[in-house]
Amino acid sequence: MRKTLEDLYYGNITPNEQRMTPGSEMAKAVARVASCEKHLMEQLGETEQAILTKLIRSQHEINSITAVENFILGIRLGVRLMAECMDDNDSNIRTGGE
Repeated sequence: MRKTLEDLYYGNITPNEQRMTPGSEMAKAVARVASCEKHLMEQLGETEQAILTKLIRSQHEINSITAVENFILGIRLGVRLMAECMDDNDSNIRTGGE
C-alpha cells in the first residue's frame, strides 16, 4: 500500500497514459481510423477538411471526458466493494452469537 501511495504522490501513476501494444486490436483499430481520416481528407475541399477536423477533435474531447468519468466510476465502485467487504454486520445466514 505504501508503494502505491508514494507512486501517486510522485506522479508515477498515470492511468491516462497507456502504451498501445503493436498488433493489438486497439492498434489495428487506430490504424484503420487514421487510414480513413487520411482518405477522407484527400477527397475533401478546404472547408470540408476544417469541418472534419472539428468533428474529430470534438469526438476526441468526448472520448476524454468519457474516459475520466468511467475512471471515477470504477474507483468509486472499487471503494464501495472494499467498504462492503469490511462490513461485519452484513446480514449473513449464520444464526446465534457467532
